[in-house]
Amino acid sequence: MQPLLLSHFTTTSCIGRGLTATLASLRERRSGLQPCDFEGADLDTWTGSVAGVDDEVLRDDLRAYDCRNNRLAQLSLRQDDFEQAVHRTVARVGRQRMGVFLGTSTAGILQTELAYQRRDPLSGALPADFHYAATHNPYSVSAFVRRFFGLEGPAMAVSSACSSSAKVFASARRMLEAGLIDAAIVGGVDTLCLTTLCGFNSLGLLSSRPCRPFDVNRDGISIGEAAAFILLERVPGSLDANAVLLRGVGESSDAYHMSSPHPQGLGARLAMQQALASAGLPAAQIDYINLHGTATPGNDAAEGQAVAALFGELATPCSSTKGATGHTLGAAGALEAVISALALQQGLMPGGANTERLDAAIAVNYLLDNRAQPVSSVLSNSFGFGGTNCSLIFGRAG
Repeated sequence: MQPLLLSHFTTTSCIGRGLTATLASLRERRSGLQPCDFEGADLDTWTGSVAGVDDEVLRDDLRAYDCRNNRLAQLSLRQDDFEQAVHRTVARVGRQRMGVFLGTSTAGILQTELAYQRRDPLSGALPADFHYAATHNPYSVSAFVRRFFGLEGPAMAVSSACSSSAKVFASARRMLEAGLIDAAIVGGVDTLCLTTLCGFNSLGLLSSRPCRPFDVNRDGISIGEAAAFILLERVPGSLDANAVLLRGVGESSDAYHMSSPHPQGLGARLAMQQALASAGLPAAQIDYINLHGTATPGNDAAEGQAVAALFGELATPCSSTKGATGHTLGAAGALEAVISALALQQGLMPGGANTERLDAAIAVNYLLDNRAQPVSSVLSNSFGFGGTNCSLIFGRAG
């Protein structure tokens, strides 16, 4: 594939608002996970919440979209000069030539949960001020961002569980290659809600302590929330050596089980192989892998098998950043794409937070501490329920 330029990017999660705070947390190996205090969720687990989301006030012309998910989206869009960068690009390419491709899993479902608490006691009718299409609907966040910037180009939402905001890179790439757009906002937004917290609890997948990816005693996930946005464009004639490029994309669907991965990581391996092939890179040229690494026994073991089979046992340095951010579900792919970009620009391979004793049965080169060295290529994995898998390869232009 022809590389694409990540001309601007930003992220907001429990480890920080914007790139500076996010990078500082990664350097200090600081986790943002805290005991769950989400209203209505009396659960013995830890979450990664973003402070101040409920205090964010949407612009007057966007009030119909008011929900926690879109508030976090707006909060993140206003970090790192991202809003200004989009406006500059729109002025150059035009409103009809900018696409919006965003991933989410539950979108604004919290707004529906709150609406059900206010149903009419006699008729059961939902309150008149509840707007499903602008809040709960998975497309809500894409519509919100499109209107936030006054765009008129193609817009879509991808909701494929935890691969959602990785797969949007593939969607945007196809439209750019087809000549339908000249630039795209890609990313993902997911926020805490009772459906997610109670749903994963009912599956027995929540840890009662901060999650420990690839630890021998790992016992489940910690759910987080995040927003991440990337401005994706064709590569111009000249580039700064520190510029970050999307070099490869791989997608697969093993459809092994509704919620469990293929035990040998077949779908994961196929996605990684496709990403390498599309980038024209051998496995040996990947310097660091940002693992999906959810900290459940089955997911880590399956991904570990796939990585070891493709890259060699105890070979390529890798880690999961979910011990710091929590599993941000539909936003994880975009959040970890931005973390991958920071790894490339800063020469930083982040050590996995909270992991104490590696599972010796998983033969990967998992980093417990940060490693500072030049990084030229990063592979980032995002795997979702139902075996929907996506791997992305990013590289430094220099």
